Amino acid sequence: MAGTEPSFFVRHDFLIRRLHSLTGIIFGGYVCVHLLVNASILDGARAFQNNVHAIHALGPILPLVEWTFIFLPILFHAFVGLAIIADMVPNNRNYPYEANWRYTLQRISGLYLFFFIIWHVFQMHGWFHFEWWLEIAHRWGGAQFSPYNAASTVGVALQNLLVAFLYALGVIAAAFHFFNGIWTAGITWGVWTRPQAQTRALYVCLAGSVLLAGVGLGALWGAREIGATPESVAAAQKIEDEMYQNKVDAGLIPPDEHKRSHHRSPGEGPALSAEPVSSPAPTTESGE
Repeated sequence: MAGTEPSFFVRHDFLIRRLHSLTGIIFGGYVCVHLLVNASILDGARAFQNNVHAIHALGPILPLVEWTFIFLPILFHAFVGLAIIADMVPNNRNYPYEANWRYTLQRISGLYLFFFIIWHVFQMHGWFHFEWWLEIAHRWGGAQFSPYNAASTVGVALQNLLVAFLYALGVIAAAFHFFNGIWTAGITWGVWTRPQAQTRALYVCLAGSVLLAGVGLGALWGAREIGATPESVAAAQKIEDEMYQNKVDAGLIPPDEHKRSHHRSPGEGPALSAEPVSSPAPTTESGE
């Protein structure tokens, strides 16, 4: 209809699309760090737990870091991405070019990651940390990750073959989506404008996606190895408990029984087989 005012998205298309690419790069950078930290599990439970302790040593500023570099960027990127996907018109049948296939795969991988990340955060962290909510999440298979028993709880959580398969798809989708997004952002921001420069950048980005996918899949394999048997879980948990006590005694991490797997009631969270080697968890916690 004549005189109809364009939508907010159309009126601010230039700014929104650049913020979309920028937040994607910020969150993608976090994903790279996340997968590299996870891959340290290939060096054993001690190496992985050291990295997790370093993150949680941030203490009260950890939520600020998480909201600045994880939650806010991914929320903005995801919802703008959904709006872009809604307007997507695939034309691969008429124009089966490689660039068209990457365009389509970028949208498909983004849609898969939207649902995968929601599920992943629930399965490992339970979404929210209220005691009453965590009890509900545990019953539905959520909040399985305990930061101070990192390798053992991740290893147990990934033993289900369907879960491991969905994680493998998530890793591959994230690696492709991030690096193909970098290539697109380079064009959007005018970093590579000539065809030859775009071709070289594409090769580098594709190589980066393969490398990052390899890192993530290696982390999955290492975690499943640690959780494969009761003996391997017990060995990892013994290391984690010793490290927890030593680092708490040294003041390197804040004590927090709720970040350990031992405070859970039977039937909640992953069924770890090892007994704690440090002082037992309190038995009077609320909700138990």
